[in-house]
Amino acid sequence: MQNRAKALRRAAELRERISDYLKARETIPSGRELAAEIRKRRTRILKVLGGSEADWDDWHWHMKNRITDVSVLRQIIDLSEEDARSIAEVGAKFRWSISPYYASLMDPNDRLDPVYLQSVPSSLEYDSKGDPDPMCEEETSPAPAITRRYPDRLIIKVTNQCPMYCRHCQRRRAIGEIDQHTPAEHLQEAIAYIRSNPEIRDVLITGGDALMLDDSTLDWLLTELDRISHVEIKRIGTRTLVTLPQRITDDLCRMLEKHHPLYINTQFNSPVEVTDEAAAAADRLTRAGIPLGNQAVLLKGINNNEHVMKKLNHELLKIRVRPYYIFHPKCVTGTTHFRCRVEEGLQIMENLRGYTSGLAVPTYIINAPGGLGKTPMLPEYLISWSNDSITLRTWENQVVRYPNYEGHLENEAEQEEPA
Repeated sequence: MQNRAKALRRAAELRERISDYLKARETIPSGRELAAEIRKRRTRILKVLGGSEADWDDWHWHMKNRITDVSVLRQIIDLSEEDARSIAEVGAKFRWSISPYYASLMDPNDRLDPVYLQSVPSSLEYDSKGDPDPMCEEETSPAPAITRRYPDRLIIKVTNQCPMYCRHCQRRRAIGEIDQHTPAEHLQEAIAYIRSNPEIRDVLITGGDALMLDDSTLDWLLTELDRISHVEIKRIGTRTLVTLPQRITDDLCRMLEKHHPLYINTQFNSPVEVTDEAAAAADRLTRAGIPLGNQAVLLKGINNNEHVMKKLNHELLKIRVRPYYIFHPKCVTGTTHFRCRVEEGLQIMENLRGYTSGLAVPTYIINAPGGLGKTPMLPEYLISWSNDSITLRTWENQVVRYPNYEGHLENEAEQEEPA
């Protein structure tokens, strides 16, 4: 009975530790919780664009009807004359495009809505701070379409096209005025480079958005990689689960299923983006045997909040997408208004580790400037160490000593010194 009483007191303490989140999560809606409202917005958008319910399920229709004009956007969300003028002026310098699906997630009356902030041009983009290419991709490209920063893996960039041009995009320098897929001869040169470098075991196909390629082209590229014996795994980088889940068709999944081991990483940044349609797309991919990971970007005003990030990660696990990374925002020209302090990211990690399941705890990453690669950022849990012990801090800020010694195998201990 004494142990049970102690356990009950401890359970009450643990419940109290997440009481603030239990209260806050009721004010942080997910897209699935907003399903009825999103359906109403979809109806309005279809009327504006002259589409049907069948059109809504066709990803080609969404691409043909991407919103790129302020006059159309004003029919979908409420914009003042000043808002509209500012968007048009910024849009004349910095290209923008929003898929009808993603527009349906946007609160039409809220200028601080996370979907609005990620998709609609802002005068804050005129800020000249930052670097067009902070990761030095142009200087780490040993062959056409390739970026290589690590010993055993590299990136192939296959297109500059996306369903939507995120305002925080790290490659906004590559968007250009028109959508362009990487020429076939450049892809062939990239394949040849990989074939001639046997240390490359992991290839990431990205863009732009890799799933903007048609199924046959993507099938060809994956087949070429399959034929290289030292390529162990392929990965695809795509945000279509977030911005255009209709792209995840049964035909696409059947094609991808031929190319295991294959992994897909996406980028959900807000719980609002986790919708029923995104869940259905994730389900189709996981049923095809493709593990899914999420690479969120820490964005000011969108998810730089411990409760929002926790709710996002919980919603992702429900649809079988594993939180993988939280990227600190890069110093990209025109995006610095999204930047947060590193301390905010560390505080979020403090309030994930121990406070929720390990599956819901991604790795917080800073991309080192100059193309020096991903650097994990962790709260300080190791305080000190010596030959026989370490001092560590637990997730509850308790300081404890832990034994630190090396064991010996029995036969090793009995082994005699050589004569």
